[in-house]
Amino acid sequence: MTTDHHRDPDRYLAPELPRPVIMDQYWADAVFLHWRIDAAAVAGFMPPGVVPDVVDGSSWVGLIGFRMVGAGLGRGLPVPYFGSFTEINVRLYSRGPDGTRGVVFVTLDASRLAVVLAARAGGIPYVWSKCAPVARGEGARREYGYDVVRYRRQASSRFAVRPDPATTAEDALSLELTARFGLHSVLAGRTLYIPNTHTPWPLHPAVLTEFDDGLLAAAGLQVDGPPESVLFSPGVQTQFGKPRVVHGG
Repeated sequence: MTTDHHRDPDRYLAPELPRPVIMDQYWADAVFLHWRIDAAAVAGFMPPGVVPDVVDGSSWVGLIGFRMVGAGLGRGLPVPYFGSFTEINVRLYSRGPDGTRGVVFVTLDASRLAVVLAARAGGIPYVWSKCAPVARGEGARREYGYDVVRYRRQASSRFAVRPDPATTAEDALSLELTARFGLHSVLAGRTLYIPNTHTPWPLHPAVLTEFDDGLLAAAGLQVDGPPESVLFSPGVQTQFGKPRVVHGG
């Protein structure tokens, strides 16, 4: 089992991305909600060879919403229509056999069927849902959030936060939960690590103003009470690099 990490500023900076760049996209208006969860409760969600990461004495589960803007293959032009959509994901935190920290997506809800089908073929657990951003208020009272309803109403979620744009979230916990530069997944019986890179998230603490979620329970993850960490970011530009096999091949 992994242990807590000492704070090292370099650990929050993206490593050099393996070439070639396979995808370029912008993540806008990101809302991060996080709860503590026992590492033993999430070990079964980890791909072979991967274990839960532990931050500040526990593992964590995140409910994350953002707007995908202008996604395109390689460094080419964004794909019209299909490259922009809303995504809400449930994710866990992982550590590979080489010590590399990442995320494991339990589910990802998105509103573009073609994107969902393509991603599922690549081993990423996307779900086709009706997803929309929620924005209301102005200035310091501005709120951001997301609304998702899975088709056939299998599960739904609606949440919103009011960020404090005058304050920056620079504590170790906020950085540990958001400075993740790759994901662990399984494809054809092999565990892959898919790296990405982006500048540090511009993070702001936020207040939860609305919360009615069924995605965590639908994923088989039980949490108690409101999220311990609530963050907002206006967004970052992101590139994904060549995947590598870390187990089973």
